[in-house]
Amino acid sequence: MQQVIDLLLIVVLALNFVALGVSRIRAVISAVAVQGVALGLFPLLVHSQFELRSVLLALVSIGLKGLVIPRLLHHAMREAEIQHEVTPVISFTNSLLLGAIGTGLALEFSGTLPLAAGHVESLLVPASLSTAWTGFLMLTTRKKAIMQVLGYLLLENGIFLFGMLLLEAMPFLVEIGVLLDLFTGVFVMGIIIHHISREFASISTEHLKLLRE
Repeated sequence: MQQVIDLLLIVVLALNFVALGVSRIRAVISAVAVQGVALGLFPLLVHSQFELRSVLLALVSIGLKGLVIPRLLHHAMREAEIQHEVTPVISFTNSLLLGAIGTGLALEFSGTLPLAAGHVESLLVPASLSTAWTGFLMLTTRKKAIMQVLGYLLLENGIFLFGMLLLEAMPFLVEIGVLLDLFTGVFVMGIIIHHISREFASISTEHLKLLRE
């Protein structure tokens, strides 16, 4: 089982670099969706016993992260008539470099944490920290609102992955509450994207400064 978990975590890390290094928005949405499906399997894999709480969390997570939210983002992309992130604040090459540095630091830092015996050799903590770092990079270095929404999703994926360490201790309602907060956040961002695209020819968030008055 641990080998399967580590394989999925490697896939999660690889998808982080895809999100950072690709300019085509559709490809980034697909990468984040695949990552969401992979993360949705973790409640069933991290713990040996299958509980109703874990199964429901996995189903809701896969449904939201892998299906519902990507469909909303594809719809927003079509409505806004955009395909690429053209001029990010930091180039894609430098973003990949920063992502690699963040992943290396996550691997180093996780070795200093007082983890349970079952998680010491696992990639769970480094992958969660690296994914959160990737999301933060996309939030702060991309100009298109949809790409920033994807950064928010990656940031939440990292938090969700770290929460797998506490799955037995966290009440089910708290876990579902996190997912509902995620859905609400993406819904609100979708409304913002709609209004920006209606008022401007671009959905670059640089135009938000024109809405101050």
